[in-house]
Amino acid sequence: MPADTPPPEAPFTFDTLETPALTKAGLTEYLFEHIGFNKREAKDMVDAFFDILSERLIAGDDIKLTGFGNFQLRTKAPRPGRNPRTGEAIPIAARRVVTFHPSPKLKDLLQGSSEKENPSQLTYP
Repeated sequence: MPADTPPPEAPFTFDTLETPALTKAGLTEYLFEHIGFNKREAKDMVDAFFDILSERLIAGDDIKLTGFGNFQLRTKAPRPGRNPRTGEAIPIAARRVVTFHPSPKLKDLLQGSSEKENPSQLTYP
């Protein structure tokens, strides 16, 4: 792509001044407009995808999405904490948290290095 050519328009646009966020409704709309599902099928597909992810994480499984990244469940140990206003010591209970680690491919795309090395690998819907 020549340096003076603007990049292709992203598939999602945002009409607010808030920080843009991709939502389940946005994914549903994208499937409806670009893939050809009807709205009900698109909504059911998005809901099913996130239901499966949630169920697998609750079960303690890692989720590996090739080319995107990994979601892992981590158990954090209990630790002492402190109330910042009063300075009072407060115990923080053990808890499970989900962490995300982007794939090298996603990291490259975020940094723009893939575009410099091989612009033909990038595809825009």
